[in-house]
Amino acid sequence: MFGDYEAQRHWQEITFNLPIKQWYFNSSDNNLQYWGLDYPPLTAYHSFLCAYVAKFINPDWIALHTSRGYESQAHKLFMRATVLIADLLIYIPAVVLYCCCLKEISTKKKIATALCILLYPGLILIDYGHFQYNSVSLGFALWGILGVSYDWDLLGSLAFCLAINYKQMELYHSLPFFCFLLGKCFKKGLKGKGLVLLIKLACTVVASFILCWLPFFTEREQTLQVLRRLFPVDRGLFEDKVANIWCSFSVFFKIRDILPHHIQIMISFCFTFLSLLPACIKLTLHPSPKGFRFTLVSCALSFFLFSFQVHEKSILLVSLPVCLVLSEIPFMSTWFLLVSTFSMLPLLLKDELLMPSVVTVMAFFIACATSFSIFEKTSEEELQLKCFSTSVRKYFTCFTFLPRIIQHLFLTSVITMILLTTMTVTLDPPQKLPDLFAVLVCFVSCLHFLFFLVYFTIIIMWDSKTGRSQKKIS
Repeated sequence: MFGDYEAQRHWQEITFNLPIKQWYFNSSDNNLQYWGLDYPPLTAYHSFLCAYVAKFINPDWIALHTSRGYESQAHKLFMRATVLIADLLIYIPAVVLYCCCLKEISTKKKIATALCILLYPGLILIDYGHFQYNSVSLGFALWGILGVSYDWDLLGSLAFCLAINYKQMELYHSLPFFCFLLGKCFKKGLKGKGLVLLIKLACTVVASFILCWLPFFTEREQTLQVLRRLFPVDRGLFEDKVANIWCSFSVFFKIRDILPHHIQIMISFCFTFLSLLPACIKLTLHPSPKGFRFTLVSCALSFFLFSFQVHEKSILLVSLPVCLVLSEIPFMSTWFLLVSTFSMLPLLLKDELLMPSVVTVMAFFIACATSFSIFEKTSEEELQLKCFSTSVRKYFTCFTFLPRIIQHLFLTSVITMILLTTMTVTLDPPQKLPDLFAVLVCFVSCLHFLFFLVYFTIIIMWDSKTGRSQKKIS
Protein backbone atom coordinates (compact mmCIF):
# COMPACT_ATOMS: atom_id res chain seq x y z
CA MET A 1 0.00 0.00 0.00
CA PHE A 2 2.76 2.42 -1.08
CA GLY A 3 4.71 2.14 2.20
CA ASP A 4 5.14 4.42 5.23
CA TYR A 5 5.48 7.44 2.95
CA GLU A 6 1.83 6.97 1.98
CA ALA A 7 0.90 6.31 5.62
CA GLN A 8 2.21 9.73 6.68
CA ARG A 9 0.50 11.43 3.72
CA HIS A 10 -2.75 9.57 4.39
CA TRP A 11 -2.79 10.66 8.02
CA GLN A 12 -2.55 14.26 6.82
CA GLU A 13 -5.49 13.59 4.52
CA ILE A 14 -7.60 12.06 7.32
CA THR A 15 -6.82 14.59 10.05
CA PHE A 16 -7.49 17.55 7.75
CA ASN A 17 -10.73 16.34 6.17
CA LEU A 18 -12.44 14.51 9.03
CA PRO A 19 -13.63 15.67 12.46
CA ILE A 20 -11.31 14.75 15.31
CA LYS A 21 -13.80 12.20 16.68
CA GLN A 22 -13.47 10.15 13.48
CA TRP A 23 -9.68 10.02 13.27
CA TYR A 24 -9.32 6.63 14.98
CA PHE A 25 -12.64 5.04 13.93
CA ASN A 26 -13.35 2.89 10.90
CA SER A 27 -15.79 4.47 8.41
CA SER A 28 -16.42 4.85 4.69
CA ASP A 29 -14.11 7.90 4.73
CA ASN A 30 -11.51 6.34 7.03
CA ASN A 31 -10.73 2.73 6.20
CA LEU A 32 -8.50 1.59 9.07
CA GLN A 33 -7.21 -1.29 6.95
CA TYR A 34 -5.63 1.32 4.67
CA TRP A 35 -2.98 2.88 6.93
CA GLY A 36 -5.37 3.68 9.76
CA LEU A 37 -3.95 6.08 12.33
CA ASP A 38 -2.26 4.00 15.05
CA TYR A 39 -0.03 6.51 16.84
CA PRO A 40 -0.90 8.75 19.84
CA PRO A 41 -2.62 12.15 19.61
CA LEU A 42 0.53 14.27 19.16
CA THR A 43 1.29 12.44 15.91
CA ALA A 44 -2.25 13.18 14.74
CA TYR A 45 -1.91 16.86 15.64
CA HIS A 46 1.43 17.02 13.81
CA SER A 47 -0.17 15.42 10.73
CA PHE A 48 -2.96 18.00 10.86
CA LEU A 49 -0.42 20.84 11.06
CA CYS A 50 1.50 19.49 8.05
CA ALA A 51 -1.78 19.03 6.14
CA TYR A 52 -2.74 22.64 6.83
CA VAL A 53 0.50 23.80 5.15
CA ALA A 54 0.05 21.29 2.30
CA LYS A 55 -3.44 22.67 1.61
CA PHE A 56 -1.95 26.07 0.74
CA ILE A 57 0.68 24.58 -1.57
CA ASN A 58 -1.37 21.96 -3.40
CA PRO A 59 -4.81 20.79 -2.16
CA ASP A 60 -4.51 17.62 -4.31
CA TRP A 61 -1.91 16.27 -1.89
CA ILE A 62 -4.52 15.80 0.86
CA ALA A 63 -7.79 15.53 -1.10
CA LEU A 64 -10.10 13.00 0.56
CA HIS A 65 -10.13 9.63 -1.30
CA THR A 66 -8.65 10.94 -4.56
CA SER A 67 -5.17 11.55 -3.11
CA ARG A 68 -4.51 7.90 -2.26
CA GLY A 69 -1.09 6.82 -3.48
CA TYR A 70 -0.24 10.37 -4.56
CA GLU A 71 3.43 10.86 -5.30
CA SER A 72 5.34 13.58 -7.13
CA GLN A 73 8.73 15.24 -6.90
CA ALA A 74 7.16 18.38 -5.41
CA HIS A 75 5.33 16.36 -2.80
CA LYS A 76 8.47 14.36 -1.90
CA LEU A 77 10.30 17.65 -1.44
CA PHE A 78 7.50 18.93 0.81
CA MET A 79 7.40 15.76 2.93
CA ARG A 80 11.17 15.65 3.39
CA ALA A 81 11.12 19.36 4.23
CA THR A 82 8.68 18.62 7.06
CA VAL A 83 11.15 16.06 8.45
CA LEU A 84 14.00 18.56 8.19
CA ILE A 85 11.96 21.28 9.94
CA ALA A 86 11.11 18.85 12.77
CA ASP A 87 14.82 17.98 13.03
CA LEU A 88 15.82 21.64 13.18
CA LEU A 89 13.20 22.49 15.80
CA ILE A 90 13.41 19.47 18.13
CA TYR A 91 16.10 16.85 17.49
CA ILE A 92 19.19 18.79 16.35
CA PRO A 93 19.03 21.43 19.15
CA ALA A 94 18.74 18.63 21.72
CA VAL A 95 21.78 16.83 20.29
CA VAL A 96 23.85 20.04 20.17
CA LEU A 97 22.91 21.00 23.73
CA TYR A 98 23.66 17.51 25.03
CA CYS A 99 27.12 17.56 23.43
CA CYS A 100 27.81 21.06 24.71
CA CYS A 101 27.07 19.86 28.23
CA LEU A 102 29.48 16.93 28.11
CA LYS A 103 32.15 17.31 30.77
CA GLU A 104 35.85 16.49 30.72
CA ILE A 105 36.22 16.56 26.93
CA SER A 106 37.49 19.32 24.68
CA THR A 107 35.35 21.57 22.51
CA LYS A 108 36.72 19.77 19.46
CA LYS A 109 35.50 16.43 20.86
CA LYS A 110 32.10 17.92 21.63
CA ILE A 111 31.74 19.06 18.01
CA ALA A 112 32.94 15.67 16.77
CA THR A 113 30.43 13.87 19.01
CA ALA A 114 27.55 16.02 17.78
CA LEU A 115 28.60 15.43 14.16
CA CYS A 116 28.77 11.65 14.61
CA ILE A 117 25.38 11.51 16.33
CA LEU A 118 23.76 13.58 13.58
CA LEU A 119 25.42 11.39 10.93
CA TYR A 120 23.94 8.18 12.39
CA PRO A 121 22.72 6.46 9.19
CA GLY A 122 19.81 4.52 10.68
CA LEU A 123 17.78 7.59 11.59
CA ILE A 124 18.61 9.45 8.37
CA LEU A 125 17.62 6.51 6.14
CA ILE A 126 14.38 5.74 7.97
CA ASP A 127 13.17 9.33 8.38
CA TYR A 128 14.17 10.71 4.99
CA GLY A 129 14.15 7.54 2.86
CA HIS A 130 11.68 5.00 4.22
CA PHE A 131 9.88 8.02 5.62
CA GLN A 132 8.83 8.58 9.21
CA TYR A 133 9.16 11.25 11.90
CA ASN A 134 11.21 9.31 14.46
CA SER A 135 13.38 12.34 15.19
CA VAL A 136 10.39 14.06 16.82
CA SER A 137 9.81 11.43 19.51
CA LEU A 138 13.55 10.79 19.90
CA GLY A 139 14.14 14.54 20.15
CA PHE A 140 11.54 14.93 22.90
CA ALA A 141 13.06 11.93 24.69
CA LEU A 142 16.51 13.52 24.49
CA TRP A 143 15.15 16.77 25.93
CA GLY A 144 13.72 14.65 28.73
CA ILE A 145 17.08 12.96 29.32
CA LEU A 146 18.76 16.36 29.50
CA GLY A 147 16.12 17.66 31.89
CA VAL A 148 16.30 14.88 34.48
CA SER A 149 20.11 14.71 34.22
CA TYR A 150 20.28 18.44 35.02
CA ASP A 151 17.82 18.11 37.94
CA TRP A 152 15.18 19.94 35.90
CA ASP A 153 13.01 16.98 36.72
CA LEU A 154 9.61 18.50 35.96
CA LEU A 155 10.68 19.84 32.56
CA GLY A 156 12.38 16.55 31.77
CA SER A 157 9.25 14.60 32.71
CA LEU A 158 7.11 16.91 30.57
CA ALA A 159 9.40 16.42 27.57
CA PHE A 160 9.35 12.65 27.95
CA CYS A 161 5.55 12.63 28.25
CA LEU A 162 5.45 14.48 24.92
CA ALA A 163 7.70 11.77 23.45
CA ILE A 164 5.33 9.01 24.62
CA ASN A 165 2.33 10.93 23.33
CA TYR A 166 3.99 11.20 19.93
CA LYS A 167 5.02 7.55 19.62
CA GLN A 168 3.96 4.87 22.08
CA MET A 169 7.19 2.96 21.41
CA GLU A 170 8.91 5.52 23.67
CA LEU A 171 7.64 3.26 26.46
CA TYR A 172 10.93 1.43 25.77
CA HIS A 173 12.58 4.28 27.70
CA SER A 174 9.90 4.68 30.38
CA LEU A 175 11.28 2.34 33.06
CA PRO A 176 14.72 4.02 33.24
CA PHE A 177 13.00 7.43 33.56
CA PHE A 178 10.71 6.07 36.28
CA CYS A 179 13.52 4.32 38.21
CA PHE A 180 15.90 7.28 37.96
CA LEU A 181 13.31 9.77 39.21
CA LEU A 182 12.06 7.38 41.90
CA GLY A 183 15.65 6.86 43.03
CA LYS A 184 16.04 10.63 43.30
CA CYS A 185 12.92 10.79 45.48
CA PHE A 186 14.25 8.02 47.72
CA LYS A 187 17.55 9.85 48.01
CA LYS A 188 15.83 13.06 49.11
CA GLY A 189 13.68 11.11 51.60
CA LEU A 190 10.05 10.14 51.08
CA LYS A 191 9.04 11.94 54.28
CA GLY A 192 10.38 15.29 53.13
CA LYS A 193 11.62 16.79 49.87
CA GLY A 194 11.42 13.42 48.12
CA LEU A 195 7.67 13.18 48.71
CA VAL A 196 7.15 16.73 47.43
CA LEU A 197 9.15 15.91 44.28
CA LEU A 198 7.17 12.69 43.77
CA ILE A 199 3.85 14.57 43.98
CA LYS A 200 5.09 17.27 41.59
CA LEU A 201 6.26 14.64 39.10
CA ALA A 202 2.94 12.78 39.30
CA CYS A 203 1.00 16.01 38.72
CA THR A 204 3.22 16.92 35.75
CA VAL A 205 2.71 13.52 34.10
CA VAL A 206 -1.06 13.47 34.67
CA ALA A 207 -1.50 17.07 33.49
CA SER A 208 0.55 16.54 30.31
CA PHE A 209 -1.40 13.40 29.39
CA ILE A 210 -4.74 15.12 30.04
CA LEU A 211 -3.78 18.04 27.80
CA CYS A 212 -2.64 15.75 24.96
CA TRP A 213 -5.68 13.46 25.17
CA LEU A 214 -8.34 16.07 26.04
CA PRO A 215 -10.29 15.82 22.73
CA PHE A 216 -10.47 12.03 23.16
CA PHE A 217 -11.67 12.09 26.79
CA THR A 218 -15.11 13.41 25.85
CA GLU A 219 -16.47 9.87 25.47
CA ARG A 220 -15.30 6.60 27.00
CA GLU A 221 -15.46 4.78 23.66
CA GLN A 222 -13.23 7.43 22.08
CA THR A 223 -10.49 6.78 24.65
CA LEU A 224 -10.80 3.01 24.36
CA GLN A 225 -10.67 3.11 20.56
CA VAL A 226 -7.46 5.16 20.57
CA LEU A 227 -5.91 2.68 23.02
CA ARG A 228 -6.98 -0.25 20.84
CA ARG A 229 -5.30 1.40 17.86
CA LEU A 230 -2.10 2.10 19.84
CA PHE A 231 -1.70 -1.43 21.19
CA PRO A 232 -2.93 -3.89 18.52
CA VAL A 233 -2.06 -7.14 20.30
CA ASP A 234 -4.05 -9.10 17.72
CA ARG A 235 -1.37 -8.46 15.09
CA GLY A 236 0.85 -11.13 16.59
CA LEU A 237 4.24 -11.55 18.24
CA PHE A 238 6.24 -9.84 15.45
CA GLU A 239 5.87 -8.46 11.93
CA ASP A 240 8.11 -8.79 8.88
CA LYS A 241 11.78 -9.66 9.41
CA VAL A 242 12.83 -8.07 12.68
CA ALA A 243 16.13 -8.90 14.40
CA ASN A 244 14.68 -9.90 17.76
CA ILE A 245 14.50 -13.26 19.53
CA TRP A 246 11.01 -14.27 18.43
CA CYS A 247 11.51 -13.66 14.71
CA SER A 248 15.09 -14.94 14.53
CA PHE A 249 14.44 -18.21 16.35
CA SER A 250 11.07 -18.85 14.69
CA VAL A 251 13.17 -20.55 12.00
CA PHE A 252 13.78 -23.37 14.49
CA PHE A 253 10.76 -23.06 16.77
CA LYS A 254 7.45 -21.81 15.30
CA ILE A 255 6.24 -20.21 18.50
CA ARG A 256 3.38 -18.36 16.77
CA ASP A 257 1.95 -21.62 15.45
CA ILE A 258 2.55 -23.77 18.52
CA LEU A 259 1.55 -21.59 21.49
CA PRO A 260 -1.80 -19.82 22.08
CA HIS A 261 -1.87 -16.06 21.65
CA HIS A 262 -2.23 -15.22 25.36
CA ILE A 263 0.69 -17.53 26.24
CA GLN A 264 2.87 -15.73 23.71
CA ILE A 265 2.05 -12.42 25.40
CA MET A 266 2.88 -13.82 28.85
CA ILE A 267 6.20 -15.33 27.71
CA SER A 268 7.15 -12.10 25.97
CA PHE A 269 6.33 -10.07 29.09
CA CYS A 270 8.29 -12.39 31.39
CA PHE A 271 11.42 -12.41 29.22
CA THR A 272 11.33 -8.63 28.81
CA PHE A 273 10.75 -7.95 32.50
CA LEU A 274 13.42 -10.36 33.74
CA SER A 275 16.07 -9.11 31.30
CA LEU A 276 15.71 -5.46 32.33
CA LEU A 277 15.06 -5.99 36.06
CA PRO A 278 18.71 -6.02 37.32
CA ALA A 279 19.60 -2.72 35.63
CA CYS A 280 16.39 -1.03 36.84
CA ILE A 281 16.93 -2.14 40.44
CA LYS A 282 20.52 -0.87 40.35
CA LEU A 283 19.38 2.49 38.95
CA THR A 284 16.65 2.88 41.60
CA LEU A 285 19.03 2.14 44.46
CA HIS A 286 21.95 4.17 43.03
CA PRO A 287 20.56 6.89 40.72
CA SER A 288 23.22 8.64 38.64
CA PRO A 289 23.29 10.29 35.20
CA LYS A 290 25.79 7.74 33.91
CA GLY A 291 23.76 4.80 35.23
CA PHE A 292 20.65 6.37 33.72
CA ARG A 293 22.21 6.57 30.25
CA PHE A 294 23.41 2.98 30.27
CA THR A 295 20.12 1.70 31.71
CA LEU A 296 18.30 3.44 28.84
CA VAL A 297 20.40 1.34 26.45
CA SER A 298 19.88 -1.90 28.35
CA CYS A 299 16.11 -1.51 28.83
CA ALA A 300 15.43 -0.40 25.24
CA LEU A 301 17.46 -3.35 23.96
CA SER A 302 15.54 -5.75 26.24
CA PHE A 303 12.25 -4.41 24.88
CA PHE A 304 13.48 -4.76 21.31
CA LEU A 305 14.70 -8.32 21.77
CA PHE A 306 11.88 -9.77 23.86
CA SER A 307 8.74 -7.62 23.80
CA PHE A 308 5.53 -8.09 21.82
CA GLN A 309 4.84 -6.62 18.36
CA VAL A 310 8.31 -5.24 17.57
CA HIS A 311 9.12 -3.58 14.24
CA GLU A 312 12.55 -3.40 12.63
CA LYS A 313 12.58 0.42 12.99
CA SER A 314 12.28 0.08 16.78
CA ILE A 315 16.04 -0.46 16.94
CA LEU A 316 16.28 3.34 16.63
CA LEU A 317 14.98 3.53 20.21
CA VAL A 318 18.10 1.65 21.31
CA SER A 319 20.38 3.64 19.03
CA LEU A 320 19.52 7.00 20.61
CA PRO A 321 20.92 6.19 24.09
CA VAL A 322 23.86 4.39 22.46
CA CYS A 323 24.62 7.67 20.65
CA LEU A 324 24.65 9.38 24.05
CA VAL A 325 27.48 7.15 25.30
CA LEU A 326 29.46 7.48 22.07
CA SER A 327 32.14 9.63 23.72
CA GLU A 328 32.42 7.23 26.69
CA ILE A 329 32.77 3.93 24.79
CA PRO A 330 33.39 4.97 21.17
CA PHE A 331 34.48 1.54 19.90
CA MET A 332 31.46 -0.43 21.12
CA SER A 333 29.00 2.38 20.37
CA THR A 334 30.19 2.71 16.78
CA TRP A 335 30.00 -1.06 16.36
CA PHE A 336 26.46 -1.20 17.71
CA LEU A 337 25.25 1.68 15.52
CA LEU A 338 26.66 -0.03 12.42
CA VAL A 339 24.90 -3.29 13.32
CA SER A 340 21.62 -1.48 14.03
CA THR A 341 21.64 -0.03 10.50
CA PHE A 342 22.57 -3.40 9.01
CA SER A 343 19.65 -5.05 10.86
CA MET A 344 17.24 -2.95 8.76
CA LEU A 345 18.81 -4.05 5.46
CA PRO A 346 15.73 -5.95 4.13
CA LEU A 347 13.56 -2.89 4.73
CA LEU A 348 16.10 -0.49 3.21
CA LEU A 349 16.49 -2.64 0.08
CA LYS A 350 12.71 -2.83 -0.28
CA ASP A 351 12.71 0.99 -0.35
CA GLU A 352 15.57 1.01 -2.91
CA LEU A 353 17.94 2.72 -0.46
CA LEU A 354 21.07 0.68 -1.15
CA MET A 355 23.23 3.54 -2.40
CA PRO A 356 22.11 6.01 0.30
CA SER A 357 22.78 3.28 2.86
CA VAL A 358 26.34 2.69 1.63
CA VAL A 359 27.11 6.42 1.51
CA THR A 360 25.69 7.26 4.96
CA VAL A 361 27.27 4.22 6.63
CA MET A 362 30.69 5.05 5.17
CA ALA A 363 30.38 8.71 6.19
CA PHE A 364 29.38 7.74 9.73
CA PHE A 365 32.12 5.14 10.12
CA ILE A 366 34.84 7.48 8.81
CA ALA A 367 33.64 10.28 11.10
CA CYS A 368 33.70 8.00 14.18
CA ALA A 369 37.01 6.36 13.28
CA THR A 370 38.80 9.68 12.76
CA SER A 371 37.12 11.62 15.59
CA PHE A 372 37.55 9.02 18.33
CA SER A 373 40.39 6.82 17.04
CA ILE A 374 38.09 3.91 17.88
CA PHE A 375 40.66 1.19 17.09
CA GLU A 376 42.88 2.57 19.85
CA LYS A 377 40.04 2.51 22.40
CA THR A 378 39.89 -1.24 23.03
CA SER A 379 41.64 -1.63 26.38
CA GLU A 380 39.70 -2.88 29.41
CA GLU A 381 39.52 0.68 30.73
CA GLU A 382 38.31 2.14 27.43
CA LEU A 383 35.69 -0.62 27.12
CA GLN A 384 34.68 0.02 30.77
CA LEU A 385 35.26 -3.64 31.58
CA LYS A 386 38.08 -3.16 34.10
CA CYS A 387 35.96 -3.90 37.19
CA PHE A 388 34.40 -6.95 35.55
CA SER A 389 37.76 -8.32 34.41
CA THR A 390 39.29 -7.75 37.84
CA SER A 391 36.43 -9.68 39.45
CA VAL A 392 36.86 -12.58 37.03
CA ARG A 393 40.64 -12.63 37.55
CA LYS A 394 40.11 -13.41 41.23
CA TYR A 395 39.05 -16.87 40.07
CA PHE A 396 40.81 -17.12 36.68
CA THR A 397 44.12 -15.29 36.79
CA CYS A 398 44.71 -15.83 33.07
CA PHE A 399 41.62 -13.79 32.12
CA THR A 400 43.50 -11.04 30.26
CA PHE A 401 42.40 -11.68 26.70
CA LEU A 402 38.96 -9.98 26.69
CA PRO A 403 40.01 -6.93 24.61
CA ARG A 404 41.59 -9.18 21.97
CA ILE A 405 38.44 -11.31 21.77
CA ILE A 406 36.31 -8.21 21.27
CA GLN A 407 38.65 -6.95 18.53
CA HIS A 408 38.40 -10.29 16.70
CA LEU A 409 34.62 -10.33 17.12
CA PHE A 410 34.41 -6.84 15.61
CA LEU A 411 36.48 -7.87 12.59
CA THR A 412 34.38 -11.01 12.10
CA SER A 413 31.21 -8.94 12.49
CA VAL A 414 32.17 -6.39 9.84
CA ILE A 415 33.22 -9.08 7.34
CA THR A 416 29.95 -10.97 7.93
CA MET A 417 27.84 -7.85 7.43
CA ILE A 418 29.66 -6.94 4.22
CA LEU A 419 29.34 -10.49 2.85
CA LEU A 420 25.66 -10.76 3.71
CA THR A 421 24.93 -7.37 2.17
CA THR A 422 26.79 -8.33 -1.01
CA MET A 423 25.01 -11.69 -1.25
CA THR A 424 21.60 -10.11 -0.66
CA VAL A 425 22.16 -7.55 -3.40
CA THR A 426 23.84 -9.75 -6.03
CA LEU A 427 22.44 -13.27 -5.58
CA ASP A 428 18.97 -14.70 -6.01
CA PRO A 429 17.83 -16.85 -3.08
CA PRO A 430 16.75 -20.47 -3.69
CA GLN A 431 13.16 -20.81 -4.87
CA LYS A 432 12.28 -22.93 -1.84
CA LEU A 433 13.83 -20.33 0.51
CA PRO A 434 12.85 -16.92 -0.91
CA ASP A 435 13.50 -15.15 2.43
CA LEU A 436 16.87 -16.82 3.06
CA PHE A 437 19.03 -13.68 3.04
CA ALA A 438 16.53 -11.58 4.99
CA VAL A 439 16.33 -14.27 7.68
CA LEU A 440 20.13 -14.53 7.82
CA VAL A 441 20.40 -10.75 8.28
CA CYS A 442 17.88 -10.88 11.13
CA PHE A 443 19.53 -13.89 12.79
CA VAL A 444 23.06 -12.44 12.62
CA SER A 445 21.83 -9.06 13.89
CA CYS A 446 19.93 -10.73 16.74
CA LEU A 447 23.09 -12.55 17.89
CA HIS A 448 24.88 -9.21 17.89
CA PHE A 449 22.14 -7.58 19.96
CA LEU A 450 22.20 -10.41 22.53
CA PHE A 451 25.95 -9.89 22.86
CA PHE A 452 25.47 -6.12 23.31
CA LEU A 453 22.74 -6.69 25.92
CA VAL A 454 25.17 -8.78 27.97
CA TYR A 455 27.91 -6.18 27.48
CA PHE A 456 25.84 -3.19 28.60
CA THR A 457 24.39 -5.13 31.54
CA ILE A 458 27.93 -5.96 32.67
CA ILE A 459 28.89 -2.28 32.53
CA ILE A 460 25.85 -1.35 34.64
CA MET A 461 26.22 -4.08 37.25
CA TRP A 462 30.02 -3.76 37.64
CA ASP A 463 30.17 0.03 37.66
CA SER A 464 31.89 0.75 40.95
CA LYS A 465 31.24 4.50 40.67
CA THR A 466 27.46 4.24 40.43
CA GLY A 467 26.86 4.35 44.13
CA ARG A 468 29.21 7.28 44.69
CA SER A 469 28.72 10.94 44.08
CA GLN A 470 29.28 11.59 40.41
CA LYS A 471 29.65 14.72 38.36
CA LYS A 472 26.57 15.45 36.30
CA ILE A 473 26.59 16.31 32.61
CA SER A 474 26.24 20.00 33.38
